[in-house]
Amino acid sequence: QVQLVESGGGLVQAGDSLRLSCSSSGRALSAYAVGWFRQVPGKEREFVANINWLGRTTYYSDSVKDRFIVTRDNAKNTVYLQMNSLRHEDTAVYYCAAPFKFGCSGNQCYDANEYGYWGQGTQVTVSS
Repeated sequence: QVQLVESGGGLVQAGDSLRLSCSSSGRALSAYAVGWFRQVPGKEREFVANINWLGRTTYYSDSVKDRFIVTRDNAKNTVYLQMNSLRHEDTAVYYCAAPFKFGCSGNQCYDANEYGYWGQGTQVTVSS
């Protein structure tokens, strides 16, 4: 079983960049696709991006496409979310997650219910 830990959150200004990391203990993260989600109080968890286990397929929500980039380094057992041109509305707790099914990736894997392993989340706050 994979256990995920996010890091890299913080307080930034609008227009700044931030990079989140997702690492794992237990089973190697390289065996899993990884999704990034975010959540604000009172709202459902929102899909942000995902990347398949090889790092060759990525998929983004319309709200972050062309601003965020998801990559992975399987040798370091880490997945990254590079967030550029941050906006106030990007403020949220960001979670990384691994899906139940090995083949779940891309536009077939944006529903939070597809993911069974979650990190504890990291807060990103963008001041306007």
